[in-house]
Formats: sequence, structure tokens, C-alpha cells
Amino acid sequence: MSAASSLLTEDQFLCSICLDVFTDPVSTPCGHNFCKACISEHWDRNVPSQCPNCKEVFNIKPELQVNTFISEMAAQFRQSAQQKASSSSSEQQVFKPGEVPCDVCTGTRLKALKSCLVCLESYCETHLEPHLTRPGLKKHQLIDPLENLEARMCVKHDKLLELFCKTDQVCVCMLCTVSDHKTHDVVPLKEGYKGKKAELGKTDAEIQQMIQKRRLKIQEMNRSVHVSKEGADREIADGVQVFTALKKSVERSQAGLINTIKEKQRKTEEQAKGFIKELEQEISELKKRSSEVEQLSRSEDQLHLLQSFKSLNAAPPTKNWTEVRVHPSYEGTVRRAVTQLEETLRKQMKKLLEVELKRVQQYDVEVTLDPDTAHPNLILSDHRKQVKHGDVKKNRPDNPERFDYSHRVLAKQSFSSGRFYYEVQVKGKTQWDLGVARESINRKGNIVQSPQNGYWVIVLRNENDYQARTGPPVGLSLKSQPKKVGVFVDYEEGLVSFYDVDAPALIYSFTGCCFKEKLYPYFSPYSNDGGKNSAPLIISPVNHTK
Repeated sequence: MSAASSLLTEDQFLCSICLDVFTDPVSTPCGHNFCKACISEHWDRNVPSQCPNCKEVFNIKPELQVNTFISEMAAQFRQSAQQKASSSSSEQQVFKPGEVPCDVCTGTRLKALKSCLVCLESYCETHLEPHLTRPGLKKHQLIDPLENLEARMCVKHDKLLELFCKTDQVCVCMLCTVSDHKTHDVVPLKEGYKGKKAELGKTDAEIQQMIQKRRLKIQEMNRSVHVSKEGADREIADGVQVFTALKKSVERSQAGLINTIKEKQRKTEEQAKGFIKELEQEISELKKRSSEVEQLSRSEDQLHLLQSFKSLNAAPPTKNWTEVRVHPSYEGTVRRAVTQLEETLRKQMKKLLEVELKRVQQYDVEVTLDPDTAHPNLILSDHRKQVKHGDVKKNRPDNPERFDYSHRVLAKQSFSSGRFYYEVQVKGKTQWDLGVARESINRKGNIVQSPQNGYWVIVLRNENDYQARTGPPVGLSLKSQPKKVGVFVDYEEGLVSFYDVDAPALIYSFTGCCFKEKLYPYFSPYSNDGGKNSAPLIISPVNHTK
């Protein structure tokens, strides 16, 4: 029996009425156990008889007999508890700062084990014993040791705060219920405790849910940082690769330029040396002839002079050097080298744009046209992927979302975070508008397209006049006419970029934008222009296989 009782806890031998170890335990018909005196007194005060635990009602008060088995178990447990108390009495601790001291100890004060809500005192193990053994004290409510038990007394009536006023949300005594809280909703402290405990449980559950959401948000941010780092590392690697290639190309071009110029200079010097050598030979011959002329001119022999003059005239004529020049031949060499660099850079830019376009295409989204926003002249396809201008104005309800002046339409989908991308075929058109617009744009009357008015748009006018509507419009110089335009938006970055998908090339980017509202993809096929601009704008699926 002692071995079995050692496996049982104190809670299993406590009466739920007096909260103490059973004295003369009895069992109710519903199977719950109480001290005989406790349940008898409870039934004397409450009619009809009811089980305090499960609230089962007994119309006839049951005859109660002492449960000898539980009585013996409770006695053995009490004896075991007393033995443990006596064996550990020598091990009681002197209270330390931050602990509750025994209020009865004199001299060295020991650490309190329990506080009594009736006596309003705290007791060490030794001084607690009367509350465990004396019948009158055993009914007192013991709790874990607390300081300042006087705070549990009503300051107005000096009575124990044993009730809770739900109206004023304060603890009160019995006398408070007949004075200040007479008409209030007052419940026992235990009931108020249970209610607040339930509220705390609900609050804690909400807090735990909030904590979980924030933990998930942290995980999301960590994942974003990880993805961002991977992207940054990839961009750095691509950048290093490109700039390394450019650096090598520049170095090769520089070396080639220097060698070319040096080689041309060498040839120029050799040409000049040849000319100089030839000139020096002619000078030598001319000097020789000058000497002969001088000797002949000093001759007094008339016959000799006349006979020699003929052979002197037969000397070879000298070369005409008037138009002979040494021309440096390296002019334009630097320009041609830079042109080659430009071509290399253009090829590298094309490769980078191909990579960039593939990356933004990963953010492609489903986009369909919203007929409730379409101008009455616009014709939408059944699958809401195409829009063109019709010459006949259709009778459509003038709802607040509809454009009533300009030939415009918005997408059904909106975006308020993250990144998104879509492509639109503009082949065969001479005029069109594409971009995004914020939700609050004015849709009535003639509206100037600009970021200030909520539009981030590029347009085509007169077949080859491309513009970015930046306030005053900015003209765009494109090497080729786009047949398909990709639109990419990074909401948090404040970026709207337009791509020529087939080139591939970047047409224009709005940067440093501040988005605070939903953004809608925006389209305008513009007017029909007598059939010249009859081709539709077509929202096209993104091809990821290129």
C-alpha cells in the first residue's frame, strides 16, 4: 500500500470544498469524493442537493457512508506527508532577498512555504503544521507564499476581498456588496478568477497567434533576404564577368591601337628616310655639278668653255620635290578603335538585356481586360485579351470606373506589392498607350498622362514617334519598332520598365516612383485613324523557352 500511495499526488487526496486532505471521505452517487462534514454542510446550505463538481442534482439527499478505502489511503498519505515534513524540518531554508519570510518565526526567519488567506500570514514548514492537522485551521485557504497579504483586505471595511465586481472590474468584500456595489454584477472570487483565467487564455492564444505570424514573417523576410542575396551575388558575378570581358577588350583595343599607330609611324619614318636619302644623293650630285659650273665659269679659254658647256647641259635633270610630302597615316585610328569598343559594348548590353528580360519574365501574371472600365468605343474580345477601337460608340452604363473621353481600359487585376510582368503585342499599330495607372485616377474627361496624375505610360504616335509621358513628354530614340512590349513593375522599388521583347532592348524605365495605391495595367489602342490603326492590342502569353 505504501508503494502505491507513493505514486499518488496530493491533489488526489484533496477535498474540492475545503481544499485539504480528506477527513472521513464519502462518495456521492455521481462518483465524486468529499469530506463528510464539507458535503453535508454544503447540502444544508443549498437546496436541492447538488454535486459541487459535476452539478448533478439529487432530489432526495443521498445517505452518505464513509469510503473506508479512500479514508485509509488519505490517512496513509497524511502520515507520509508528516514524515516527509519531519524528515525535512532540519533542511528548512533561511529566507533570502526576493523570497517570502515566515511571519511567525522569531530570530532567524525561515522561508515561507504557504500563505493563509484567512489568517493573512505566511508560514514556514514548522509553523504551517497546525493548518495541516487542526480541523478548524484545515479549512483555511492556503496558497503559494505571497508578500503584502494586507493588500487582500478591503481598505474600507477591513474584510477579506473574496468577491469580484464584474461591473467595475475590481475585487470587493461582502460589505461592499451592500454599499457601493449593491446593484452590480458580483461573483465569488473563484468565478471571477476562472473568467479572467479564460480571458487570459484567449489573450495568450491571440498573442501566440501574433507571435506565430511574426515568426512566419521573419521566415519570409529571411527567405527574401536569402533570395535577394542570391540575386545580388548573381548580379555581381554577371557584372564582374561583363566588366572583365570589357576590360580585356579595352586592353586588347589599346594594345592594338598602340601597335597600329607605331607600325604606321615606322612606315612613315621609313618613307621619310627613303626621301631623305634620295634628296641627299641629289644634293651630292648637285654639289658636284655646282663645282663643275664654278670651275668652268672661271676658265679664260673660250674654246674649252664652249665645248664643255654642252656636256654640262647633258647632266640628268633634278626631281621636282614641291609636291612630295610625308603624311602621317594614323588619323582616325583612335576613332575606329572606339567604334569597335562600342560594338563590343553593344553586344555585351544585348546579352545583359537578354538575361535581365528572362529574369523579369519570371514574374509574369495573368492579366485580363475589365469591360467596366472600357471606353464605349472600345471593342474587347470574349476572352478579354484583346482590345481595339470601334467606329461606333456602344451604349454602356456610365459607371464611375469607366473612361468617358479617352479610349482607355484597365485590367481586371490590381497589384499593391511585389513584382509583376506582362507582355502586349503592338504589331501593325501606328498609335498606342501602355503602362500602369493607380486606382484613384480621374476617369472622366481629358486627362494628361503623367506620374503626377497617376500614370506611368509610354506611347506611340504617328507610326514612329515614341514618348515617355514623364510630365513634359520625353522623346525615345529606338533602333527598331517593337512588335511586342513587356511591362515590368517592382512595387517596393518604385520601378516601371518597358522592354522590346524581340530585340531584346530596354525602351524606358520610370525610377524612384512612390506607390501607395493599387496599380492596374493600363491600355489604349488609340483611335482607328481610318483603318490605319485598326490592329488590336493583344495581351500575349510569356514565352519562357527563348
